[in-house]
Amino acid sequence: MDIVEPLRIGVLGTARITDLALVAPAKELGIRLVAVAARDRDRATDFAARHGIERVLDHYAALVSDAEVEVVYNPLVNAWHGPWNRAALEAGKHVLSEKPSAANADEAASLREVAAGSGRHLVEAFHYAYHPLIDRVLTLIDDGAVGTVTGADIFLVMPPPEPWDARWSYDLAGGALMDLGCYALHLARLLTPAGAALTVTEARATEAPHDPRVDSRSEALLRSATGAEFRIVADMTADRYHFAAHIRGSRGHIDLPAFIWPHADDRLILHDARTGRTVTERLGTRSSYTYQLEALRRLVRDGVPMLSDADDAVTTMQLIDATYRRAGLPPRPTVAAVSDPRG
Repeated sequence: MDIVEPLRIGVLGTARITDLALVAPAKELGIRLVAVAARDRDRATDFAARHGIERVLDHYAALVSDAEVEVVYNPLVNAWHGPWNRAALEAGKHVLSEKPSAANADEAASLREVAAGSGRHLVEAFHYAYHPLIDRVLTLIDDGAVGTVTGADIFLVMPPPEPWDARWSYDLAGGALMDLGCYALHLARLLTPAGAALTVTEARATEAPHDPRVDSRSEALLRSATGAEFRIVADMTADRYHFAAHIRGSRGHIDLPAFIWPHADDRLILHDARTGRTVTERLGTRSSYTYQLEALRRLVRDGVPMLSDADDAVTTMQLIDATYRRAGLPPRPTVAAVSDPRG
């Protein structure tokens, strides 16, 4: 049996999501975390010791140029996704970027060109799409289990982040649509037949008190070329977490109580309107992040394409920008390359 060389991943920063999104899956899959860099070296040293990361580097630029790093994981604040994704690609690294991988559609398109020119892959971390839960949903739809998809209601709501959190900053590309709504828009795209474009027909946003350019809550209605309608809600002011989707069809519906958290609730509830029968399936609580990392390994080692590639990122960002404009808010700004050698 052929032995597959472990991926060698370098980590930008010490973001909290890294534990769930990368560290635990890497341990399960035998993937090496070869280096980490943060603005505070002491924090990076502590992070490396706690998570078994092999080396600590002095700054982000050193990490993206390190010869041993072949994949850069970027969980930095949204505004820094684009600049450091670009730097990593130009240094000849593959990139796994937390979503969204750019601040706006123009930046996403620019990154796609850089990835193509570098011969390296830019992957946007829409981890949920790699879990068997989503594959089963799409199979049921293809098999006609609910007839023709007529739309969906998709909810991504959570309690408010701390006041200092970057998600409240326009300059750091924050906002409910950027942090949460991108998942809803992405799922709406998956539920739409290939080639049937989505159009934002309605949108409204609740402005954050400290900055009217930042949305604390966004709602939108999108219509596909087939006539299906998708309602999305992204809210950073709720009293609980709720990540659900209700998919409507001409002959039934599918409920996903926690579609981006299948590790917490892996149920798929299928209702057949013809028979009145409801069936609940469980697709497994193995982490969607682990499935994502497995897919990344297949991409890098075997060239097996991933769904959330640079092309996919551009289309999602176009919808995000269009939703902001329809709601009367500006798309997030592109920032210049971060010049501080410590990130």
